[in-house]
Amino acid sequence: MDYIIITGTSRGIGFELSKLLANDGYKVLALSRNDGPINELGHKNIESFSFDVSSAEDRERLKSFLNSKNAHVTALINNAGKLVNKPFLETTEAEFKSVYEVNVFGVAEMMKLVLPFMKKDGHVVTISSMGGIQGSAKFAGLAAYSSSKGAVLTLSELLAEEYKETGPSFNALALGAVQTEMLEEAFPGYQAPISAVEMAAYIMNFALTGHKLYNGKILQVSSSTP
Repeated sequence: MDYIIITGTSRGIGFELSKLLANDGYKVLALSRNDGPINELGHKNIESFSFDVSSAEDRERLKSFLNSKNAHVTALINNAGKLVNKPFLETTEAEFKSVYEVNVFGVAEMMKLVLPFMKKDGHVVTISSMGGIQGSAKFAGLAAYSSSKGAVLTLSELLAEEYKETGPSFNALALGAVQTEMLEEAFPGYQAPISAVEMAAYIMNFALTGHKLYNGKILQVSSSTP
């Protein structure tokens, strides 16, 4: 069975991306701590179960699932993310670590788990943020989030080098502001120029075709400067 795996699918970009790919005929494994919204779709091309990327137990469950299906993963889209918006001195060590557990360590462990199920022409896409780009505009309160998003950009570059002979390809998308629930929670009242559906459509196309043109690249998907 060929799968596209997407993490963070309960809402926002991940939810819309799952629908778009499934509607186009791709078999989607949609993973999120809250699997209710995606299961309510009842889509024949979507399989889902409750999953926390930072949980070793959940990752073992995923490995067993993939083995039981004799799965081949054509694309892994690391979309799950955690955001804490707090002044640096008020951010506890536990909060800082919790952001990294999802945004960095969870991403690394997901790739480690899924790589054996991928072939040379596979594509690993990590969803990062413009906040992780050196020289980009920064926002106070996002020390943990933006620094974690910078870490996975470098990780993608390193893995592209390590796997350049055998594949798969590794690329990262540094997104600008997108109108999602996570953004609304962090910045109430802020209106982003791009909807979750619009960004999901872009990510879908990139996940399916980008590895033919890019490897080890960080693409800045934002209309703002810097």
